[in-house]
Amino acid sequence: MAELTLREALNRALKEALERDPGVFLMGEDIGAYGGAYAVTRGLWKQYGPERVRDTPISEAVIVGAGIGAALAGMRPIVELMTINFSLLAADQIVNTAAKLHYMSGGQLEVPLLIRTVTGGGGQLGATHSQSFEGWYATVPGLRVVAPATPYDALGLFRACLKDRNTVIFAEHALLYGVRGQVPDEYYEVPLGLAEVKRQGSHLTIVAYSRMVHIALAAAEQLARRGVESEVIDLRTLRPLDTEAVVNSVRKTHRAVIVEEGWQSGGIGPLLALLIQEQAFDHLDGPVVRVAGADAPAPYNGRLERSGIPNEDAVVKAVESRFGL
Repeated sequence: MAELTLREALNRALKEALERDPGVFLMGEDIGAYGGAYAVTRGLWKQYGPERVRDTPISEAVIVGAGIGAALAGMRPIVELMTINFSLLAADQIVNTAAKLHYMSGGQLEVPLLIRTVTGGGGQLGATHSQSFEGWYATVPGLRVVAPATPYDALGLFRACLKDRNTVIFAEHALLYGVRGQVPDEYYEVPLGLAEVKRQGSHLTIVAYSRMVHIALAAAEQLARRGVESEVIDLRTLRPLDTEAVVNSVRKTHRAVIVEEGWQSGGIGPLLALLIQEQAFDHLDGPVVRVAGADAPAPYNGRLERSGIPNEDAVVKAVESRFGL
């Protein structure tokens, strides 16, 4: 078992895909000789050549459109969009074409396209480069939306995505690329739609995904020092969503806290809160609590930006104020 960074786990996943399937090719901005804006594709262009690792013009609509066409023609394209912010330029291709062709063709067409992209703030990159749109895409039928928090999950989920015949948004948080974790040498997969209990607890349930899983775990450690044991659930995929894991945990702990980086007015949190109210209302000892990002554009100033992103202290304060724990 090796200890890898999340970046290294994804690089390994891409190498595997290129080795195992001649129909796989990579496509995106600066992924070739430069090695990728986040160095995930480093070394792949030299090893596999420009036919398998294709640099593209700066045009997200063209990149995704070409990926859709290649997928329809029987290839297995893996497209990289430099950030999820730029996916808005390809939103029509993603939402109205990739997500719907299977349904609109009566099952005759499939678009097995994997779109890798970078999400999240905290890197002091300004308002148009620091957003979290994976929750938006999770509302679209026909898409799969994946958001790993650890190297183990990144590799295992990626392998599962390559076997899925739907279009997948694979959202990688910019601040998690350096996170390290144990990754088995033997082959494994992490099924889509299966959440994981990252920490067992009995007093409350904290639900999170991507970087917020690490924030939730840090908050759980703070709470544990005062005798409050939190169960932390990592959603891992936003569509399909493992509602059962969340509801079962809340039925056990009787309290729910949802933590996500995206804006307070959107994201996956409101849907989760509704599902908990519908399916576990009689088990709740208090309201469903949500800790989310500030409803404001991300400022460039680092200190101001950090103040608008949930941290462990914010989660602990929410637990104290709403549950008195």
